[in-house]
Amino acid sequence: MSPILTGLGRALASYLSQPNPRFHPITTVAPEALAAAIRPGDVLLVEGDTRISSAIKYLTQSTWSHSALYVGDCVGNGADGEPLTLIEADIREGVRAVPLSRYLKFHTRICRAVGLTPEDLQCVIDYAVSRIGQQYDLRNVLDLARYLISTPPVPMRWRRRMLALGSGEPTRAICSTLIAQAFQSVRYPILPAVQRQPSDDPDCNDCYDEILHIRHHSLFAPRDFDISPYFAVVKPALANKFDYRSLRWADNGEFPADASGQGDDPR
Repeated sequence: MSPILTGLGRALASYLSQPNPRFHPITTVAPEALAAAIRPGDVLLVEGDTRISSAIKYLTQSTWSHSALYVGDCVGNGADGEPLTLIEADIREGVRAVPLSRYLKFHTRICRAVGLTPEDLQCVIDYAVSRIGQQYDLRNVLDLARYLISTPPVPMRWRRRMLALGSGEPTRAICSTLIAQAFQSVRYPILPAVQRQPSDDPDCNDCYDEILHIRHHSLFAPRDFDISPYFAVVKPALANKFDYRSLRWADNGEFPADASGQGDDPR
């Protein structure tokens, strides 16, 4: 039975990993600007173009369907000599290292943990690197089948839970749980549940203490790093002394449809 389920799971994973023919990536950041701005420990969010990306974007009501952790040059180079600087979890390949160039043509966003100590930053990177090679359990067919419908008719309050079905190791290859666990390993907050309770200070009757509770890693999605109050959004175009007065504008007022892939959105 297991070989049959594994074969079915492999077929589902292959189908879900195929590009959605109705979606075309829109590049919003120049490749050289993205490479210059990103730093080790940054989370790179991606608006993916695969079938599974459509489902994740719908379930999380977000632009972002994928996330990867930038680790710098600590992994080494790929077969083509290009540095493998991103750690990501792929539905077919499992946890792997890929070059930054893989996502240069996509709409991306850099999210940076604020105030992370150098020691904890290294722990986050080491955690992700140590997971390279972990695989998705392709026998868990139900865990994959939920993404066959890009817009499943489920109530809003249940959509986040759909991402966590199965949880544990299998989900790590689909959601952002690998990166969430890396940051949680040093107790860095992403989107913790906040409990307010009266302060123990006897001189302040109106004071409250905020107690943070860690959410289960299987509940995290790519957009959580974007909306987290503890991660800064880094925009490469503004990171290097942006001056709007130095921009060159066309005088004829015409906008070429294929300029940087940013014509009318074909979706």
